Amino acid sequence: MVLSSVTIDEQALEKLCRRNGVRKLSVFGSFARGEQRADSDIDLIVEFSKPKGLLGLLELENQLSDLLGRKVDLLTEQSVSPYIRDSIRRDLRVLFDAAR
Repeated sequence: MVLSSVTIDEQALEKLCRRNGVRKLSVFGSFARGEQRADSDIDLIVEFSKPKGLLGLLELENQLSDLLGRKVDLLTEQSVSPYIRDSIRRDLRVLFDAAR
């Protein structure tokens, strides 16, 4: 899978998501729109199967950064400001869905 200028090892991503209890992982922002720059981070929203604490979220963020070779900004739907939620939802592209 190619996310604009980043090639994603789908098997490694799936393994990482399953190991961390991810139900769904989606990209939004400049990478989802194909408008990223060389210094852009990758904006992701995660939905977990079971609640995770801040430490679990940060660990996953670091693991995703290592896998994708770029800084990742990992959010949960609950952490997104209601003022920008609709804008983010328009951009969303699913990278992993445990239901598939």
